[in-house]
Amino acid sequence: MTPADQPDAAEGARPIWSVGALLRAVADALQARFHPVRVQGEVSGFSRAASGHCYFALKDEQGQLRCAMFRRAAAASLLDWRDGQLVEVEGRLDVYGPRGDLQLIVESARLAGRGNLYEQFLRLKAALQAEGLFDPARKRALPPLPHSIGVVTSLDAAALRDVAATLQRRVPHLPVRVFPSPVQGEAAPAALCAALDRAYAHFRATGECEVLLLVRGGGSLEDLWAFNDPALVRKLAQAPMPVISGVGHETDFTLADFVADVRAPTPTAAAELCAPARDTLLAAAQRQEERLRQAVRRWLDAQAQRTDRLAQRLGRPSSRVGAERERLLSMGLRLQQAARRRLERDAARLERWPQDWTAAIARDLQRRRWRLERAQAQLQLLDPRLVLQRGYALLTDAHGHAITSVAALRPGQDLTAQLADGAAEMTVKASGS
Repeated sequence: MTPADQPDAAEGARPIWSVGALLRAVADALQARFHPVRVQGEVSGFSRAASGHCYFALKDEQGQLRCAMFRRAAAASLLDWRDGQLVEVEGRLDVYGPRGDLQLIVESARLAGRGNLYEQFLRLKAALQAEGLFDPARKRALPPLPHSIGVVTSLDAAALRDVAATLQRRVPHLPVRVFPSPVQGEAAPAALCAALDRAYAHFRATGECEVLLLVRGGGSLEDLWAFNDPALVRKLAQAPMPVISGVGHETDFTLADFVADVRAPTPTAAAELCAPARDTLLAAAQRQEERLRQAVRRWLDAQAQRTDRLAQRLGRPSSRVGAERERLLSMGLRLQQAARRRLERDAARLERWPQDWTAAIARDLQRRRWRLERAQAQLQLLDPRLVLQRGYALLTDAHGHAITSVAALRPGQDLTAQLADGAAEMTVKASGS
């Protein structure tokens, strides 16, 4: 569209534009110069209209740019849009005529740096897999009934609260030991390795923490990057006990998941996998009891039928049949009582286990204390001061060397005699054999 009032232009005056024409001309110039254009910035004020179109701003320290992403492009985007995300977008610059605002029409978007990080993730995975760290043959089965559980995570993490709540609900009788470590940031990989070393040393020294949980909540690829560190992966491969990895959400994968013995989709699921619930064990015991009852009942029925057949063959020997029936009934009752007592003993043993474990630890500590006291007594018996208190003296020359023979003495030689309550200086007058 041409500027208005062409006669004024012929007279040498500057052309006069209508607002709409000028805005369209600027938009055409921008699209010719900046199409396509890629921009990186932080998402701010994201909103999704009922039409499916999305509107937000990209900003950095020096400014911000309004953006619009129409429904087609928004539907194709796989991003979980949130304010504060650092993203890379591609599109074309335009001018929104009704307000005269500069805006970027976004046609595609991705998390900033995600591509590079994901490529690095794939390279690390291939290299560690070539070392055999992800081999299924090295995976170990979880103990069916562990006596204690270890957890490596941050003390401030929500994952720790989820794990603690789950274990308290399922296995409140089991002790849980936490080996704290940061789970995010540059220092996290080294800290996690140090926490694993502490867990391994504790297991080797005490036998506790028969299964180890490595957990943290969900996050972006950058948030979970500490669990892709090669040193951490190799440290996990050295674990003396089975390890469950519960890092992130169900869709999140880290290299720690591949090297762990078991991968759980969430921290809560990791806690559920490490030990069966006490209610489940009691229910299994009850089912076993019912199966025993049914087996005994079937056996009794079979024996009763056999008795009936024998009775028919013997010509109704009523007295003996009655006695055998009484004996069978008595045996059935004894079997039922024995099965019930066995189940009661097993249930009582399961309930006494924490106390028995505590008592065993106390006895072991007492034995170690007695050994230490005996060693102290033996050391006191070897104390040379006890010999000096019986009237003996320790002779040394001027250089502190002990005198053990008369042949080593010379007239006029200075000696020191160490007695029980002090030392005395003396001089040799004469020596003899």
